[in-house]
Amino acid sequence: MNAEIIAVGSEILLGQIVNTNAQFVAKRLADLGINVFHQSVVGDNPKRLTDAIKLADGRSDLVILLGGLGPTVDDLTKQTTAKYLGRELVIEQAALAKIERSFAETQRKMTENNRLQALYIAGSIPLPNETGFAVGDFYQNSNGSDFLLLPGPPSELRPMFVHQAQPLLEKNYFSQQLASRVMRFFGIGESLLASKLTDLIDQQTNPTLATYAKENEVTLRLTASADSQIHAREKLDKLEKTIQQRVGEFCYGYGDDNSLPQVVVKLLRKRQLTITAAESLTAGKFQATLADVPGVSEVFPGGFVTYANQVKSQLLKIPAESIQKNGVVSSATATAMAEQARKILHTNIGISFTGVAGPDELEGQPAGTVWIGLALKDQETQTKLFHFSKTRPYIRERTVLTGLDWIRKELLK
Repeated sequence: MNAEIIAVGSEILLGQIVNTNAQFVAKRLADLGINVFHQSVVGDNPKRLTDAIKLADGRSDLVILLGGLGPTVDDLTKQTTAKYLGRELVIEQAALAKIERSFAETQRKMTENNRLQALYIAGSIPLPNETGFAVGDFYQNSNGSDFLLLPGPPSELRPMFVHQAQPLLEKNYFSQQLASRVMRFFGIGESLLASKLTDLIDQQTNPTLATYAKENEVTLRLTASADSQIHAREKLDKLEKTIQQRVGEFCYGYGDDNSLPQVVVKLLRKRQLTITAAESLTAGKFQATLADVPGVSEVFPGGFVTYANQVKSQLLKIPAESIQKNGVVSSATATAMAEQARKILHTNIGISFTGVAGPDELEGQPAGTVWIGLALKDQETQTKLFHFSKTRPYIRERTVLTGLDWIRKELLK
């Protein structure tokens, strides 16, 4: 099954918005085992859109058009596609009633062009819009490609695809059940991960697996098909067991929306442990990252941002002569910061970050030199030295994630 994605909108061509819709749909299609061999972006021009549709119709089984379903004069996707297919546009009454009800409730006058959002191609399956008004379409064409039309706003497109379009694709194109799993890795690059799984990747049939590099992490997507969801998941379990045996130490979680901070906060809450931090080069980034996770207040009472040496002495009560003797970029200072932060706030865990974010050297140490200290209650404080490269923002981000991963591993012992 081969699909083609056409994103419609001059704002994409002009660089005013990023085409995240195509990325989202392509990933979802990959989960379904549908190949995407072509993607294109077309402006709000009916002739150029028709040309793109005609080209796609000649080489793809499924043509997916993103955007251009709204009420304004530049929203021409539905009208252009219907004309190309030689079909009429008809009103979806439930969608029209929803639009009329919204205008009545807000005491606004409904202009005639808003009815355009309730139109769908005759003979197609209209797709309800949970979070907006524009109806989507799934048109099965006996004489050529099938067509799937989705709205442009991501807040409308994503739920429509997941709840409306995807079940239709599964029902119409697949006789077997599909199951997918995303494994998330930190501390290992894509090339190294792939090299450790080379035989699995080269010999893949069912299930399949593919690596995806992201900033500071790698994801691995596993997809299996079988006569039932239970059997498909059994295939995934078997493949994952092999993967875990080889690179399990780097796997921190699952799912597209899971993250390393969420995993750490969940573990802290499960074990009813509290944490604090003393930050120098990261300047509060670790604490801000934790604070983005809902429910973190149960485990994180607060912490310290001690960028300057005198503040380390003032807030953490670290003797100035100790910092002068050992240097700020040192194991001794990382140890003192982690221990004092934990003691002052009476938490179970204290973590510290000190080093050189760059671009200049500090104390003769190059940019990217980082010490992280980890103080656990009733245990000897540990420190680790890291050398990160690239830019100042990358060094700070990598430092925070490295600290989170260290905590994760300690909590799993």
